[in-house]
Formats: sequence, structure tokens, C-alpha cells
Amino acid sequence: MQILLVEDDQSLASGLCKALRKEGFVTNHVREGKAARHVLDVEPPDIVVLDLGLPDMDGLDVLKSIRRNGSSIPVLVLTARSSIDARVSGLDLGADDYLPKPFETPELIARLRVIERRLSALPHSRIHVGDISLDTILQQVYHDDIQVELPRREYMVLKQLMENIGKVQTRAQLETRLYAWGEEVSSNAIEVHIHHLRKKLGSSLIKTIRGVGYAIRKP
Repeated sequence: MQILLVEDDQSLASGLCKALRKEGFVTNHVREGKAARHVLDVEPPDIVVLDLGLPDMDGLDVLKSIRRNGSSIPVLVLTARSSIDARVSGLDLGADDYLPKPFETPELIARLRVIERRLSALPHSRIHVGDISLDTILQQVYHDDIQVELPRREYMVLKQLMENIGKVQTRAQLETRLYAWGEEVSSNAIEVHIHHLRKKLGSSLIKTIRGVGYAIRKP
């Protein structure tokens, strides 16, 4: 799950990026509204976390532009504005959730998990494929009901494939779910993760679609 954080407070943004990445969210950060609109045009994320008090424009104007362009990307608004009118305005303009500052990071993460589950269109938090199951809340993987320890990026690859069962995921699609801007990505990183997953979960789970990418077939 890829998140765009739009926040001008560098200290707060750094802390949030670190916490969100630890929770498995690929998080990119911009400080200004114009930069956010550019990213939304060229590389739309899955979720936008949007501060309203930006240095170059009102965050509500960013929200307006998102909805004016017909985008349904979920937007979670952060703001120090305490008035009811400000909250109502954000919700009326199409915000999916609203979190007033100051807030606790675990609450933000919990709200993002709710949005993530809604986007996945899954009826519950555990995904089953044959004898493999993945719990998106606990971020745990089980093989024949025995927990399998996976590094964060192997878990994220598996989650992306299991949430899109029957659909081919290209290497580029998987990389955008694993790496934030500026992170160094080796040319065979995805292949290495797939190789390790096959060793731990069985060689038949993930299929290679030559010249295209990878997929988990429906049982």
C-alpha cells in the first residue's frame, strides 16, 4: 500500500514516514500542495494523508483538485484547525477521514488500516490461498497453520500477490509497493524476494509469467 504524505512540518513528517514504513506502508513525502498535485497526476498513490496548513496553498484546495479531476483516491485529512466548520468543509469536499492535531501515531495507523481493508475489497483481514494464509492486521503469514517469519519486503510482495489473486503483477508494480522514492533498488530485487518466498512457502505458489511478471493463480 503506497501512501503520499503531504505535510510541511519536516520533523512530524520524518517521524510519520518512519512509523508508517515500519508498519509496511510505502510512504513518500512532499511539503507543498503544488508538489502533491504533480505527484497525483503522474504517480497516484493508494492513499493521501493531507495536512491542510501547507505553505503554498490551502490543503482544502488540494482536496478540491483531487475530486475535481474525478479521482476516488482516499484522502485522510490532518489539521490543527479545531473548528467544526473546518472539519465539515473537508468532509463535504470529499475527505474520507479527519484526524485533528495533535494525534497519536497508532490512531493514524489504525485509520489507515481501515481504509486499506476497504480498498482491498476483502470481507475480512485474513486471505487464504490453499494452505497459505495471510493476516493483514497482524501482518503474519501461515503455512498449514504454522506461522512463517518473513522479512518486511517479502511479506509485502506476498500480500500484493495474494490481494490480487489471478492477476499478473509486473516487476514495476511490485517495486512501487516495496520502495519509496530515492531508495536504491537492485535490478534483481523482486526476483530475489520471489525466490525466498518459494523456498519458504512452496515452489508452486507463485507463478512466473515470462516477459510479464508474477501471479498467484486461483486454486
